[in-house]
Amino acid sequence: MSDATHGFDAAGEHREANGLRLGALVALVVGSMIGGGIFSLPQNMAASAGVGAVLIGWVITAFGMLALALVFQALANRKPNLDGGVYAYAKAGFGNYMGFASAWGYWISAWLGNVGYYVLLFSTLGYFFPIFGEGNTLPAIACSSALLWSVHFLVLRGIKEASFINQITTIAKIVPLVLFILICMLAFRLDVFSVDIWARSNPALGGVLDQVRNMMLVTVWVFVGIEGATVFSARAADRKSVGKATVIGFFVVLLVLVLVNVLALGIMTQRQLAGLKNPSMAGVLEHVIGHWGVVLVSVGLAISLAGALLSWVMLCAEILFSAARDRTMPAFLRKENARQVPANALWLTNGMVQLFLLITLVSKGTYLSLIYLATSMILVPYFWSATYALLLAIRGETYELSQKERRRDLLIAAVSVLYAVWLLYAGGVKYLLLSSVLYAPGVVLFAKARREAGQQVFTHLEKFVFAAVLVAAIVAGYGLYRGLLSL
Repeated sequence: MSDATHGFDAAGEHREANGLRLGALVALVVGSMIGGGIFSLPQNMAASAGVGAVLIGWVITAFGMLALALVFQALANRKPNLDGGVYAYAKAGFGNYMGFASAWGYWISAWLGNVGYYVLLFSTLGYFFPIFGEGNTLPAIACSSALLWSVHFLVLRGIKEASFINQITTIAKIVPLVLFILICMLAFRLDVFSVDIWARSNPALGGVLDQVRNMMLVTVWVFVGIEGATVFSARAADRKSVGKATVIGFFVVLLVLVLVNVLALGIMTQRQLAGLKNPSMAGVLEHVIGHWGVVLVSVGLAISLAGALLSWVMLCAEILFSAARDRTMPAFLRKENARQVPANALWLTNGMVQLFLLITLVSKGTYLSLIYLATSMILVPYFWSATYALLLAIRGETYELSQKERRRDLLIAAVSVLYAVWLLYAGGVKYLLLSSVLYAPGVVLFAKARREAGQQVFTHLEKFVFAAVLVAAIVAGYGLYRGLLSL
């Protein structure tokens, strides 16, 4: 950030005197949420549920995610001293290990999502260039790697510079989505929309409750990034803008997501949508206007993914940096370059993305399997953030002057916690077990950070928590070895 001036507050916290403003923060939220997920939404939803269940699921998602957005807004306003969003809230409420686990899980979710984005991008290009296949061929991985390190060196030039480019790509990616919505509005057919609303002709989907539950991980994935502004709270010019950006971004994205999903169900039937190749928006538009529909969506997806990759690379590095700054992550992750970019955190992040891109050559991991795992990793950080907000409201902490606000926030936080629990249930035992395999190794960095600070690694309670994670990881490892579990 070459044009930024810096200072420290009374507590010695790193602050931006000329930080990210509301527009940049909104762009980070919208840019983080609108990535590749929306372009695959019609098929991803149709593969799990019929029209009726989709509508019910969106109502649940709208209320649940709105409650979560309001929780992040309230926490940003009531705890302005806590930098780093989901990580800081978990630590403040439940101790060092839960804070570390939230930062670790969020970080893994973010870079795993980026791996999925690269696979989706080159899978889309495979429509025009068959050499890229499903996005996990050798040429696709080679090109993904080249793009990965181009983004890496762009971010190294400065967070503010990268966030400005992110604002441009956020605006650019909205244009093809608006065109898709307008075209589908004109082509929408009520008779197609109303055929077999409850998907009774497809018993493999199960009952309505099963359909709603099965689509939940997809709805969460397309909203991941709602906390983006809180992660960058330390770099915000005005702390009140953090909460505003979260809520504004939520409503913009909710409107676009629902329109894309619902309108597609009036263009093609559930079975037809479920059979489309991703990005399925291309198949929907091709059904309406022919080959040019594929071209339009492919261009939009390329722009969208470019912006999303940029947003998520910055978020990944920032969450590690924030955790390292207060000694919950090892000291080497606190290092910044001359432009105040957390360089070591950035190298570690993109190193992991590169490793998993190479792994997809062997495992042939698909976009959908990667986003399901990435989503399951972020459910725990969301749960602890919502629970911390509930804890504040129950205690009355920061509500001394307004009992009315306390009652309101108590209700909102309770809804958020219930929604987070529902999501953990909807994700299923399989993904919780697979998540534990990724959570458990993080203890190495946690132990290193605690020893650097000259402190005991675990409290007595944290020992039990880690033991539970370790047991789950061993069970999952055995399941993977025996073929009982798979991505």
